[in-house]
Amino acid sequence: MVSSSAPGRPAHDDVHPGAFSARRTFERTLVAPYRNQRAAALPARLSRSWLLTSAADPSLFPQALASEADSVVLDIEDAVPAEGKDEARQNVVDAFNAGASAWVRINDISTPYWEKDLAELSRCGHLRGIVLAKTEHPDHITKTAMMAPAGTPVVALIESAVGIMNAYDIARAPGVFRLAFGVGDFRRDTGASGDPMALAFARSTLVVASRVGELPGPIDGPTLGATGDELAAACGVTHSMGMTGKLCLDPDQTDGINRNLAPSEQEIRWARELIEEHDSGHTVGDGSYLPRLARARKVSELAQTYGLWNR
Repeated sequence: MVSSSAPGRPAHDDVHPGAFSARRTFERTLVAPYRNQRAAALPARLSRSWLLTSAADPSLFPQALASEADSVVLDIEDAVPAEGKDEARQNVVDAFNAGASAWVRINDISTPYWEKDLAELSRCGHLRGIVLAKTEHPDHITKTAMMAPAGTPVVALIESAVGIMNAYDIARAPGVFRLAFGVGDFRRDTGASGDPMALAFARSTLVVASRVGELPGPIDGPTLGATGDELAAACGVTHSMGMTGKLCLDPDQTDGINRNLAPSEQEIRWARELIEEHDSGHTVGDGSYLPRLARARKVSELAQTYGLWNR
């Protein structure tokens, strides 16, 4: 069969009609796919800021990838209406084929899009991991992990009362990587307010379930529109509950989230002094010493990973 394509180019009769415009848009704005190198080198188990970026508009991808987000999540679920799912999915595939690398939030297992999402993502490289929307049962994770490329980490986004009550089983499901809290949908499901006290049970459940499942700390939901002190206060709630990451929709929030979910200067100073005293042979014989030393070493490890220890 003779192709009508230009010499050296494959035929495209079976390619999604939106693929070319999406690819051109992406390549025009990001000729050589660039990812913030500090963030790219950080293990996802330590990611603090998780930036959700709508896959409906590939012109947003370059800014997201170049941002300070520890992890970038291209979103083909909530950010995309039903009629735009196919095009958004193709936008992600085109971005990956152009060399971009990111996580992808896929549609939940009860929708007809879930299988299509996984089928397309399984055929392209550079997929860092999957965020599964509306996870409610451990088999949601297991089935997703089985459909995804071997070894693909899956973040369970828990957004309902059923999901919270099954969090311990979800945290032990084969293939699960971290738990995340979908605050907006959880509030709609339960009628809870946004007050930290109203959401404390759900957050603490995810923290304890993560520990039981031997997972990294869970990822808190976004605080829309918050900046400065308001964002710092929201991160303070996240940190005080024992959560170690936070979703966001605005690239401008990523730096603030990173700073507020990293060890503070005061914590680093305390940890350095305690470790130096220990290394010099000074020990305190009360029962709190070894737990405090373990905490100091954890602070030191995190500070070094985030590039803060030697400042």
